[in-house]
Amino acid sequence: MANRVNSRFSPYPQRPARGTTDDGEVQGHRGGTRNRNHLARDTLLPIPQTVFFQQGSQGPIFNGPIAGGVTHNHAPNIDVFQILCNHSATGAMHDSNERYPPPLCHPGTREAVVVRIKDWYGYQQGPGKPIMWVHAPAGYGKTAIAGTISKILEEIEGLDFNPLGATFFFWRTSAERNNPTRFIITIAHQLAISIPELKPHIANAVSQSPLILKKALEIQLIKLIVEPFQALGDLKHIPNRLVIIDGLDECINSEQELRAAKKYAEDQEIVQVRVLDLIHALQSHHLPLSFLILSRPEAWIKHHIESRSFTDLVEVVDLYTVGDHMNDVEKYVRAELSRIAAKIGDVEWPTESIVHNFVRKTNGHMVYASTVIRHINDPYDDPRKRLKDILDAPTNSNPGFAKSASFSSLYKLYSQIMESCPESNRSLMVEVLEDTIITTDWFWDSNVLPRALHVFDSLSSRAAGCGARAIRGLHAVVRVSDSPNEFTPSPRPRNPFVHSSFVEFLTNPDLSFDFAVDKKKGARRLLWNCLECMSTIDSQSKIEEDHLQFACYFFQPLWVTSWSIEKDAQLLQDEYVEVVKKLLTIDLTTCLIKVTQYPNSPLLNRIPKIFSPEFVDSLEHLSKESDPLYQQAVTHVLSSTRRAMHHLCHEPVVYFSDRQVLLYYLEGLYYRSENSNQRKSDEVTQALSNFRPASSISAWDMTSSFLSHIRPILDYIRQNNL
Repeated sequence: MANRVNSRFSPYPQRPARGTTDDGEVQGHRGGTRNRNHLARDTLLPIPQTVFFQQGSQGPIFNGPIAGGVTHNHAPNIDVFQILCNHSATGAMHDSNERYPPPLCHPGTREAVVVRIKDWYGYQQGPGKPIMWVHAPAGYGKTAIAGTISKILEEIEGLDFNPLGATFFFWRTSAERNNPTRFIITIAHQLAISIPELKPHIANAVSQSPLILKKALEIQLIKLIVEPFQALGDLKHIPNRLVIIDGLDECINSEQELRAAKKYAEDQEIVQVRVLDLIHALQSHHLPLSFLILSRPEAWIKHHIESRSFTDLVEVVDLYTVGDHMNDVEKYVRAELSRIAAKIGDVEWPTESIVHNFVRKTNGHMVYASTVIRHINDPYDDPRKRLKDILDAPTNSNPGFAKSASFSSLYKLYSQIMESCPESNRSLMVEVLEDTIITTDWFWDSNVLPRALHVFDSLSSRAAGCGARAIRGLHAVVRVSDSPNEFTPSPRPRNPFVHSSFVEFLTNPDLSFDFAVDKKKGARRLLWNCLECMSTIDSQSKIEEDHLQFACYFFQPLWVTSWSIEKDAQLLQDEYVEVVKKLLTIDLTTCLIKVTQYPNSPLLNRIPKIFSPEFVDSLEHLSKESDPLYQQAVTHVLSSTRRAMHHLCHEPVVYFSDRQVLLYYLEGLYYRSENSNQRKSDEVTQALSNFRPASSISAWDMTSSFLSHIRPILDYIRQNNL
């Protein structure tokens, strides 16, 4: 191992814990689910008008100078940085609990690309080109490389500064990590730690204008990063820091609020290019920062980086062309097979022939190798037989895989894993996978998957345990724990699927054929099952069972997924009419009231949003012949919702969850009504005006991060409270 003191940093990472990752490296986790307290974390502290009061003290803090000639009008930095922390995507940081254990390169692998990055990044003066873009398809270990670079930089000895400035790991299935909303704040928060000289200037920017945390990203960039750097004066004495941005292609902007979805929606191409433009804007100010970006080579990312504005600033690295991938895979395969052989006590296995055939079949894809290792490492089966079955299978037995180019071997492996499951269970296996894919973001983390499978069993009137048994053989690609009966909150929230390429395989019928997952069909099936369960609920019912809570929580999102597109409703008009008729048989008021009584379910990942304008809008997809049914359905939904909201207004205590439910209703009212008079005359608005104490209403707009457009309604309610 290279001596870290005498080199910029060693390209040889320390050996982490044994195991494998979704990117085919060492055991770790790219993804995760959002912190269960994320609603509270969106809260902006009230903005004082004159002076600030220190927490826990009765004395105000007035203006005071600090070192550097900066004058502050704010509470101590700890308060300001608590606000920054609350608005950061903490799970996106390289060392976050959400990503623990992080993916790292297997010892002795990816050395060439690590050295290439080292040679580009000179941490004292910075590289000739301030941006490096490392690209490769899914499964090439990009995230493991980013994690390894982060780890190596932090472990350099003999420096009086931290060369790692900040990190942001985008992740498609994490609500706070799959969009850029928290990107600049998260980077600024980390820079304030890694470059202590910046801290007072960033604190000053926040204290002078706390609303900066809700401004456009381009404004945040100037106020929270550029101007604090400029306040330092001459930057030549500041060593260069590296900012690592992994998974840019995972920034898909999917978790926008209804306002954004209706008026300001950005598809993934636009939002990913926007992040690139933010990075370009940062480097244009000649700050002591370099940027390492890792992503798939999506066409729009490649085109933008090759544009005139970027071409002289970016060093491009095609990961596929750097290093000896076959050699890297062989090192990994030998180490893992030796570990398994030691566990089963077979000193003669594997033979050289087995190793060579295995390595050849990977075609250099580490994710293929790691998936095979997980598949054969089954405590209930013989790993030697499992590996033999894979190696003996014909390479091109299914011509459809030719369309998948470099990943044909991986998709073939997925098909083999699916085919290894009992044929009698395959239709149920696909159904359970449909349910899991549709609802992945609706549960806390993959550790609740056994309990979620129990929910699916109950909704489908299957015997308990059927769903878990159906996917029992998929542990190589789906994370299922062995404790289906009890739920313990996990400190390591994770996506249930080991790698995103498996979901891509399942949702592409040209790849998965008989194992293809139809998400819309699955959503319609789940919706019908939810409505069936809800039809059994009346005023005397308790909905302590998970499946009843799930039905009441999620029938509206399932409805929107199934029927929000008019063409779908028209093509399946008979089925849609039956679903609407079923809705009319449900005591919807009672269901909506009951669900608000379980706001902090350990199973579910959100406060119920029990009024969805998109849900109501989709009822308009009924044909003209069904117009009376449409009127009846809309009346049923709106009147039931108002009665449920009216019930909440009479509750003696305003809990945070109740407040959020009511705010969601007011937001829906904003979009469903044509003018402010209609909103003010709404019976729920009137009920809030008459029954809610003014003290509880006063902070509502401050605690909501997305409802500035309904402030006139809140002002009207407060005025009537006085």
